[in-house]
Amino acid sequence: MKYWISCLPTAMALVCCAAAARAQAPQAQKAFTWPELRDRFLATNPTVAAGTISVSESRAEEITAYLRPNPNLTISTDGTQITPSNGVWRPFTGNIFVAGADYLHERAHKRELRLRSAREGTQVAESQQADLIRNMIFDLRSAFVQVLQAKAVLTLVEDNLAYYNRVLSVSRERFKAGDIARVDLLRLEASQAQYETDVQTAMVNLRTAKIQLLQLLNQRIPIDQFDVMGAFTFADPRLNLEQLHQEAVANRPDLRAAEQAVTKAETDHRLAIANGSTDPTFGLWWTHNATSVQPYAYEALGGSVSIPLRIFDRNQGEKARTQLDISQTKRLQDAASAQVFSDVDSAYVTLNSNVALLKRYQTDYLDQASTARDIISFSYQRGGSSLLDFLDAQSNYRTVRLGYLNLVGAYLTGAAQLNLAVGADVIP
Repeated sequence: MKYWISCLPTAMALVCCAAAARAQAPQAQKAFTWPELRDRFLATNPTVAAGTISVSESRAEEITAYLRPNPNLTISTDGTQITPSNGVWRPFTGNIFVAGADYLHERAHKRELRLRSAREGTQVAESQQADLIRNMIFDLRSAFVQVLQAKAVLTLVEDNLAYYNRVLSVSRERFKAGDIARVDLLRLEASQAQYETDVQTAMVNLRTAKIQLLQLLNQRIPIDQFDVMGAFTFADPRLNLEQLHQEAVANRPDLRAAEQAVTKAETDHRLAIANGSTDPTFGLWWTHNATSVQPYAYEALGGSVSIPLRIFDRNQGEKARTQLDISQTKRLQDAASAQVFSDVDSAYVTLNSNVALLKRYQTDYLDQASTARDIISFSYQRGGSSLLDFLDAQSNYRTVRLGYLNLVGAYLTGAAQLNLAVGADVIP
């Protein structure tokens, strides 16, 4: 019992040290899938959040647009005596009290047109926000693909270095046995620097790609604790160009915003015409006073109507401006429509070109480069091939594999470009 009590402080110290070691150890790396990354981006990106606030501001303008004019209330008095009468101070004797109210009545549906214009402005703002998200999702997807490509390249160059190191180890044994000349060994050892450089460059590119992705996410996660995962491969999508055109016309938010801008311009023109109409002001008043015509009529009630004389049209410039604005927005709509078809055609051609090249790589080039490298390497290690043949085969394999990875990255980026052009995920 005494021994157990004496060991208790030591045991507690060991437990505390272990807990401290676990606290100081780096956290496990979190690998995000593309859906998780997109959801986090939409929730945290400050540019997207600022655009959402702009849409809310546009909705608030709808409230202002539909406000009614406030009525005016007038209260006045007159006839207060400032000197005493017959020695008696009567300050309110003989006073005239007048109370009245008037209200401006807006004709030609001005309020309704203002509200309609504001709501159409909100629709344009919502479409522009959707277009902003569309473009930023493309930027995010491109950064995501760059990270996947950098990881694939890093794996490739590490495998190349490991393969080369094995050959170099065998070559050193051959040199000790007198099977190869010292100059050949020196050339092999010097060529190792290229593979080590590839590894360091790939590591830097991977960290740089992660930094760019974290910037879009507006996150401060340490790079060593951040990673993404996804399929870095390609498939033949077999898309129909005419169907892509139809989907783009139906889905592109920038084209929808252009169409909505035309509708808003037409409403603004109708509002400009309505603002040129005259608005009467209706008034109602009450007075407490005995008139000379009716000396016993102490209470009187009356009304009035005030109508501005529309001698000059002070709104003709706004009418002309809004009419021109309709023509301008229609031309911009035509330009947006042409841009949609151009974007789809360009993305479609680029993607098909990448797919055609990738198919050749999969069916021919990759196997040819790998087989040639293995045969020449096997032959060189047994003295059947020259050093020049081995280095050339190794370099060709490295070039072909790297070219394939670059093409896969270009395909995935092209798929994202096609999704951007169509305005929908036609290629997940």
